[in-house]
Amino acid sequence: MSSSAPQITPETVAEHGLSPEEYDRVLKALGREPNLTELGIFSVMWSEHCSYKSSRIHLKKLPTTGPQVICGPGENAGVVDIGDGQAAIFKMESHNHPSYIEPYQGAATGVGGILRDVFTMGARPVANMNALRFGRPDHPKMKHLISGVVHGIGGYGNCVGVPTVGGEVNFHPAYDGNILVNAMTVGVADTDKIFYSAASGVGNPIVYVGSKTGRDGIHGATMASADFGEDSEEKRPTVQVGDPFTEKLLIEACLELMASDAIVAIQDMGAAGLTSSSVEMASKGGVGIRLDMDKVPQREAGMTAYEMMLSESQERMLMVLQPGKEAFAEAIFRKWELDFAVIGEVTDTGRMVLVHKGETVCDIPLAPLADDAPLYDRPALPREDYKAWAAVKPLGELPESADIGADLLALMGSPDIASRRWIWEQYDHMVGADTVQRPGGDAAVVRVHGTQKGIAISTDCTPRYCYADPYEGGKQAIAECYRNLSAVGATPLAVTNCLNFANPQRPEIMAQLTGCLEGMGDACRALDFPIVSGNVSLYNESKATGGGSAILPTPAIGGIGLLPNIDIMATVAFKAEAEDIVLIGDTAGHLGQSIWLREIHGREDGDAPAVDLAGERQAAELVRALVAAGEVTAVHDISDGGLLVTVAEMALAGRIGATIAPDWASETPLSAQMFGEDQGRYVVTGHAETILARAEAAGVPATRIGATGGDAVAVGDAEENIGWATLHDLRAAHEGFFPKLMDAEL
Repeated sequence: MSSSAPQITPETVAEHGLSPEEYDRVLKALGREPNLTELGIFSVMWSEHCSYKSSRIHLKKLPTTGPQVICGPGENAGVVDIGDGQAAIFKMESHNHPSYIEPYQGAATGVGGILRDVFTMGARPVANMNALRFGRPDHPKMKHLISGVVHGIGGYGNCVGVPTVGGEVNFHPAYDGNILVNAMTVGVADTDKIFYSAASGVGNPIVYVGSKTGRDGIHGATMASADFGEDSEEKRPTVQVGDPFTEKLLIEACLELMASDAIVAIQDMGAAGLTSSSVEMASKGGVGIRLDMDKVPQREAGMTAYEMMLSESQERMLMVLQPGKEAFAEAIFRKWELDFAVIGEVTDTGRMVLVHKGETVCDIPLAPLADDAPLYDRPALPREDYKAWAAVKPLGELPESADIGADLLALMGSPDIASRRWIWEQYDHMVGADTVQRPGGDAAVVRVHGTQKGIAISTDCTPRYCYADPYEGGKQAIAECYRNLSAVGATPLAVTNCLNFANPQRPEIMAQLTGCLEGMGDACRALDFPIVSGNVSLYNESKATGGGSAILPTPAIGGIGLLPNIDIMATVAFKAEAEDIVLIGDTAGHLGQSIWLREIHGREDGDAPAVDLAGERQAAELVRALVAAGEVTAVHDISDGGLLVTVAEMALAGRIGATIAPDWASETPLSAQMFGEDQGRYVVTGHAETILARAEAAGVPATRIGATGGDAVAVGDAEENIGWATLHDLRAAHEGFFPKLMDAEL
């Protein structure tokens, strides 16, 4: 062991994000003091970002199995069966802190990292999605952040040749100092050609492929496991730099090699780079690993073992090969103009041994790094105490809407409802020629290449609900995703997630995390919608905004569903004049935490809407049956903004107006009928008699509420027209927000 290592001081330990108690555990695991390289390895592997030390105990409670599940959490991505010997492989991950510090590269490398998680397992990526959260639109830094993130996502995805087919974007002051950038990728593989990460075979060669290692991204995992202070600009060197053209070469080279029998195990170098990839491969396989750091391809002179192990340079992979396949594999990677180096071997020691310049610079047992990482059951406020802390005001009395049409126009142009066209036009959503539902609908749909099958994809979460009631908010995030997939006619298969929360050492934040997870788990069980992969991102708060601003609890959900035949699916656009409009589901007029309440009255009051999971399932099954039978011409789920916003979106998509008749006999005020955010509801068009008969047979509430036609969205009937907005004005409001914000052309 090298004797030239600097002495480890308490300051050094603190700089590496380890508590004194955690450092004591390091000392016990080693039986001696670590050197700097060993300390760095422990620090990243025990970081929140890599070890999930505050969330592992709760994640184990989630449902992760089902007849469609081939591989659940624990691998690079989740795997589900889509029939015909094919599988969908998908995952969502965060790149929040890097994207706030350096928005273009932060977002771009987030896309690159999630692509690698998917093709590492043998899948060709077929679609990207994202879930973005920004602060106040008029915040002085927000335009820069929005522009950088959107161009980073587009710049990487467009160049690598994978379509970005949709996502979600929301705004709230809670994200002023800590935006969220969650990236999702879906790929398709043959079920008999799925690759896993567990290393095996003592003596098997360990191979490094892809780009060279530089000094970018060092301490990225540690930085992502702490909140922001005033020094976020000083953390810019911890942000990785991406190269999508190299990633494209890496995809093709890996898939070519995967067509052979050369690969024993494979892992991408994501957070914590060479450290996490080698530790995870060895620990999952129950073996040891020996690496010669002199053989690691380097793009900078004089790199230390510490720097090489902690670098998060992009577009790199680690493999264990079958003995004798080195030359065969090298020829493939050289053909694609990528680095290839045999840097070590699998051992039977159960230890990580690193040699650099003839000296052993690291010799540590692997078990403490992975299996025995710290695990905390952090205190959480009880539900009633959390409600008292959150201090959400009761809804109280609400004034009736003074002008339904004016309210609708205001909502259609508001930040959370306005058209995202300016964003998705920055993305190539058609590359590959298999995108059959573009951004702007309930779910994107991508054809499984060479077949008639389609994979439907949606990302969903309503953070304001999660703040007001974490349990109901967690249920709603799953239910809305399930609803969006069902709205296009797809059978929901499985979920990935990105759990974005603030500091878990605060009991109120742990109450948000545990409450949301409990709600998510109950919803997944009730809907047979298991969680097969995911990511946890904690410490999303900033002192830089003054006073320790925490984000809203944001458990972003990414779901996929299967369409047996893409010729039989629904879209949101009205298709013809004089069609019946039918509301599926119950309306009680829930205005608590609604967009209408916030945008029209400046209030964020009341309870989150309750989610009836049995009702959700019944309504979704009805909608899927209606789509499959060809008995509806358009479908749209009701979410932000309520019924009238949903109808307006359908009208704009189809360029056909509509007249909605209120339930005059209802005791529910008109504004609550039009803008309430009751859950489990859809608007469909078609022949009312047929739809209502099917709904009655299924035991699902359904009501004819109007008809398509004209050039406006109107509320009333032949007797009385009590509110309207023309399609021209609605389109101007809906499509005007982002171009105006970004000073772009309409």
